[in-house]
Amino acid sequence: MLMGEYHHSIDDKGRLTIPSKVRDELGTNFIVTRGLDGCLYIYSESEWQNVIAKYKELPNIKDARNFMRFFLSGAINGEFDKQGRVKLSLPLIKYAKLKKECVIIGVNDHLEVWDKESWDTLLEANVDDFTEIADKLFDTRLDV
Repeated sequence: MLMGEYHHSIDDKGRLTIPSKVRDELGTNFIVTRGLDGCLYIYSESEWQNVIAKYKELPNIKDARNFMRFFLSGAINGEFDKQGRVKLSLPLIKYAKLKKECVIIGVNDHLEVWDKESWDTLLEANVDDFTEIADKLFDTRLDV
């Protein structure tokens, strides 16, 4: 399970260090693509295959086709350099509005890469609703 919050900088060449704690879980073959809500998703190869299998079950309707275009057209095969960095493509950097400071979070089966300002805004906008969201999702009160 991928979890945690890590702060790293993206360099001028579009390279982002992935924390060593999660690199082993990703493996040497992984996929980086556009995520939802303005972030990037990083999947291990095996999790990527699970995602693609689910998408193959979608009906051949306009929304499904457009989603697949959006999701797959930005996808790149990632690989780590000797310092544990991944080179992100310019379209992915632009999509996620990555500047200098980035936040990498583990979200169970994938990582998300956020521009720090966007991440802070998302947290601030939702922190007061955290308990209410949990109550709606789990139909019970979580004592967090």
